[in-house]
Amino acid sequence: MALVRNLSPACGGFISTYDEGKSRIRRSTVPSLKLLVVEDDVPSLELMSEVFSSLKAEVSSVADSEKAAALIDRQRFDGIFLDLGMPRPDGFQLARLIRSSALNKSTPIVIVTGLDDKQAMQQAFSIGATFFLQKPIDRQKLSRLFLTVRGGMLDNRRRYVRVPLRADVVLGVGSKTMRASSWNLSEGGMQLEAEGLQTGSEVRLSFRLPASEIAIEAECRVVWVQKNRLGIQFTKVNASSQQAIRNFIGGVDH
Repeated sequence: MALVRNLSPACGGFISTYDEGKSRIRRSTVPSLKLLVVEDDVPSLELMSEVFSSLKAEVSSVADSEKAAALIDRQRFDGIFLDLGMPRPDGFQLARLIRSSALNKSTPIVIVTGLDDKQAMQQAFSIGATFFLQKPIDRQKLSRLFLTVRGGMLDNRRRYVRVPLRADVVLGVGSKTMRASSWNLSEGGMQLEAEGLQTGSEVRLSFRLPASEIAIEAECRVVWVQKNRLGIQFTKVNASSQQAIRNFIGGVDH
């Protein structure tokens, strides 16, 4: 039995083990994932890279902690596999960097380590690890791990898929009402063209999706401003609006 523990109750997870004999990977149905593997043991690094690549993932392999830290700041990944025993910055420090990064703060982190104690697991969990895989690793264990974590990684990626959307948007800021135009839409937010808002502003938003004419309402926060372009993050969306956005994005070629 491969010891794969989901350490993220905050993401809807639970602590469990997965029996290798009860699941099978259907390689043809595995969507491509962009993965970062950080491991200073070269044979383990090569094995993980080979296995994940054979399962149609796009893998970046790094044996140097500083190079890994630079990649984390430059690229968004669907999942990061991280050895705790890396030289400085070590795995715990890298996990903290991931959780404070602009691009990967919500990326699932899989801790791969030879440590087998509850304290290490709890520390990894407190930093923001999503899964914990105990060494030694082999092809079968890594394949089962991939099957276990891919769903959560794909769900997380879908939140950041942006599709073009030109729509009239009404913004409520306190007692004021403003009009804006949208540029694109994701499950997590929108990019708008508007004036008079600042980073951190709390706004109410409403618009209609094309074709279906479904009305979307959400509470939002402005997360960045560049001239008259705004990045809006949804902070509260009702279930029907959330599903309508998901359906709309799923129906657009991207």
